[in-house]
Amino acid sequence: MARLLESKKAFNAEVNQYEHNSPTLGCVMKFSVINGGSGSDEKLPVIYWLSGLTCSDRNFIEKAGAFRAAVENRVIIVCPDTSPRGVDIEGDSESWDFGKGAGFYLNATQPKWAANYKMYDYVTNELMEIIEQTVKTNGKKAIMGHSMGGHGALTIALRNPGVYTSVSAFAPICNPMQCPWGNKAFTGYLGDDQEQWKAYDATEQMKGMKAAPFDDILIDVGDKDNFLTAGQLLPENFKAACDQVGQKCSLRMQPGYDHSYFFIATFIEDHIKFHKQRLAN
Repeated sequence: MARLLESKKAFNAEVNQYEHNSPTLGCVMKFSVINGGSGSDEKLPVIYWLSGLTCSDRNFIEKAGAFRAAVENRVIIVCPDTSPRGVDIEGDSESWDFGKGAGFYLNATQPKWAANYKMYDYVTNELMEIIEQTVKTNGKKAIMGHSMGGHGALTIALRNPGVYTSVSAFAPICNPMQCPWGNKAFTGYLGDDQEQWKAYDATEQMKGMKAAPFDDILIDVGDKDNFLTAGQLLPENFKAACDQVGQKCSLRMQPGYDHSYFFIATFIEDHIKFHKQRLAN
């Protein structure tokens, strides 16, 4: 069971932070929830938000400005942490893009990391069970995320299209096998066998699809994003893979925006509405 740590109110939404013992990750984990149906007995759909490198369960809560949209669209938004916490593994704090705060939403297979770094299993199994016990949901789910979390949202949704009604992303790492961030993370967590890597690469996953799993995939990227120009995101590769299999992908290049939460706050209402339209069906 989850233990309530903090409860706030914003735009009539209930904003709670919880912690629980995670058998999957072998540590105590925190997650935050925006409940757009606060004070009501109504059972609402859940949108899972996956955050990016260096983030925790609080970045989206404190910076995205999603409270009003959650209430207006009658949704619950769940924000897990980005890696195991409370475990100390040699090398897990040496760099900002690997280890703590950088779990990459995969199940590590390298012995050093395999016991704790199982964020894929955590998000797709354990966290869902905890949420069903903690808030009133109607069982419908969507998923979205930013950067590393956008990578996580895309790969998790593509591997579980029957679980999530919809998927969207902000500046996702779309083709990690072809970028420095992905190569570093995949080598460290998964080893050198690149066949294992494909299961966590959205572009490679899409290439293997026989049919479009979703009616649309919404992706926003700022054209002033320095990680875009550095070749870390590669949204064009994912869009090309979608085109090959007939998957509609609404890739929107937003002029003047960067990688920050200023960008996310600008377009978060669009994404919440995108999901609510599909969650309502």
